Amino acid sequence: MSAETERPPAAARRGELDTLRVLVVVGLVFFHAALVFSPDDDFYVKNAETTVAVTVLAGFGVVWAMPMLFVIAGLGARHSLGRRGPARFARERLLRLGVPLVLATLALLPVEQWLRLRAADPGYHEPYWRFWPRFLTVRPDPADFPFVLDGEYFETGHLWFVVLLLAFCLLLAPVAGPLAAGARRAGAAVGRRPALLLLPALPMAAINALLGLEEGFAAWNRWAYLLFFLFGHGLADDLRVRAALRRLAVPAGVLGFALFAGTAPGFVAGDDPFTARTPFALLTRALFGAAGWCLVAAILGLLDRPARARVPGPVLGYLVPAALPLYVLHQPVVVAFAYGVVGWPVRAPVKYAAIVAASLAVILAGYEFGVRRSRVVRLLFGMRPGPEPGTAEVR
Repeated sequence: MSAETERPPAAARRGELDTLRVLVVVGLVFFHAALVFSPDDDFYVKNAETTVAVTVLAGFGVVWAMPMLFVIAGLGARHSLGRRGPARFARERLLRLGVPLVLATLALLPVEQWLRLRAADPGYHEPYWRFWPRFLTVRPDPADFPFVLDGEYFETGHLWFVVLLLAFCLLLAPVAGPLAAGARRAGAAVGRRPALLLLPALPMAAINALLGLEEGFAAWNRWAYLLFFLFGHGLADDLRVRAALRRLAVPAGVLGFALFAGTAPGFVAGDDPFTARTPFALLTRALFGAAGWCLVAAILGLLDRPARARVPGPVLGYLVPAALPLYVLHQPVVVAFAYGVVGWPVRAPVKYAAIVAASLAVILAGYEFGVRRSRVVRLLFGMRPGPEPGTAEVR
């Protein structure tokens, strides 16, 4: 099979993946607002009234949503490497991911920790300007790669995704060539036997079971995300793999739902499912990893309908380039509104609706008026200089 039939034209854009990425990023506002009402998650601000229903719904979200973002990021890395080559790709990713990471670490992440302290202790009255340098007091911690800084109050917060993505891109750049050859052979094998696409469920299960789940990284082990990223880079845009995903979408989805349902006893009534070494906990983590892979494969297959390709509409054209700035901005805004709302004398659903509505309004307004219209601020948030405000920006 020729290279032309293995991959679509370089200019082709996967509109369904653009849409999915935007939905996941915007959905994180709903997700993190819901954690305010979860009895299990150690979120920054907690409502007095909680419900286990949030835990169940959040669990189904984390099993596929963040893995899907890494698949899409891996696909983007393939196209960027093809245009720029390894060295320019590494420099570009350092700028587009590293700069907003530093900016948000200095300006946004301390707010979340400061509000956490205030919410946990009504007697805590330290002014923010005194807490800020304490947040930034760090020491090296190379053993926790790629999170190489640690401190009493320091954390990467929701920017763990950016840290991992930057690390994966820099690890990928020097080995992209050899990996491409292996990906072509894998694509040919999948084209002959589509069921091979279910095999990655095994290493996903093994990584999560043996290395443990990490609550701070959306309940996945960080190195499982690397496999999703490499799949996106090497195989997600191979036409043979895409055809196989479409064929397997329904059975993979059914299997994914069944595996995820099998995790319920371990998460609800078993030993600590994140780190315990008991057989029950190991099985729970293995089922979780396998379920995540199957659900990601199912979603990719169900959404991939080339014959229905459409030109992006104005809403998608507006939101696609906003994905990274919206991601960077969303959690500090949600935490700030949650801090102000949880004390209201109303029921939890009203509080939740208020947090979501106010957060979405502020995040979108902040992007439009604080980021999108300024060339300098666009660069600080990882965006291209791009067209002038008011024009369509899709790539």
